[in-house]
Amino acid sequence: MPTETKFDSEGFDLGASNSNNNESSEVIYEIGGGATSIAPPPIKEEEEHKSSESPIAEAERLKELGNNEFRQKNHLDAYDYYTDAIEACPMGEGVGPSGEELLKLREEFEEQQRERQAERHRRDMERRRGGQKTDKDGEDKKDEDDEENNNADDEGENGPVEFIPPRHTYGSKIAVYYANRAATSLHLGNHEEAIEDCDVALLYNPTYIKALLRRCTAKEQIEDTEGALRDAKRAYELEPTNSVARKNVARLQKIEEERLEKLKEETMGKLKDLGNSILGNFGLSLDNFAAVQDPNTGGYSISFNQNK
Repeated sequence: MPTETKFDSEGFDLGASNSNNNESSEVIYEIGGGATSIAPPPIKEEEEHKSSESPIAEAERLKELGNNEFRQKNHLDAYDYYTDAIEACPMGEGVGPSGEELLKLREEFEEQQRERQAERHRRDMERRRGGQKTDKDGEDKKDEDDEENNNADDEGENGPVEFIPPRHTYGSKIAVYYANRAATSLHLGNHEEAIEDCDVALLYNPTYIKALLRRCTAKEQIEDTEGALRDAKRAYELEPTNSVARKNVARLQKIEEERLEKLKEETMGKLKDLGNSILGNFGLSLDNFAAVQDPNTGGYSISFNQNK
């Protein structure tokens, strides 16, 4: 009957390993004494570099390439590099939403706000009409939804009236990529796209001055002077020493005032035409009426002149 061979520490030279060997080295003890140390394979320099690299290092590299192309006025190439930088950023759970997801979340929030406003308007109309509900016996009954509606009103008044986007770990960096791409879109004449990219940049970083000023420029190009002025004012509030913001506010304020005055004249002209068309049926026109201001009270009275 064959005997079973047993192995124990006897016959192994446990102190034979070289104490100077790296602790991570693998030591193989040999039967009969002696030991062999096997060093682990060296870590490649490239792998060491990758392990210590920031998660957005590649995105930053692509941004710099885009900046170089932008300086040379190669705006299409710069646009592509900024797009690559955006796509190279980590997104998702534990990091933060993408730009497309932020826009979708904002759109959903604004839709909810519109629905709440419509519901409040509907309830206000019902209250003004004084429509008291009655039961099947014809007796008045209290609206069972009154308390719920009042709570909804309170929630709407105390709840957020402005969209607050979720944070992103690298939000300030991503905002730069979007704002830079917006700058290339301005040079390429794609003003709507520039506005959207600035929207995303400001969702990532609401106090980003460059994004506000670039969106201001894009809005002015599509003749949205009201929106452009709003962005210029916001930039000036955030940074009162910014000369570009200050000049934009002064210039756009004048343009907006002229626009509103022109709009008022056009509106008054249309109302006058409408009034004359009605009064013409009676052989009259608005020229038969004159508004006279009372110097004491500042109020107006209407005088009628048949001969005009």
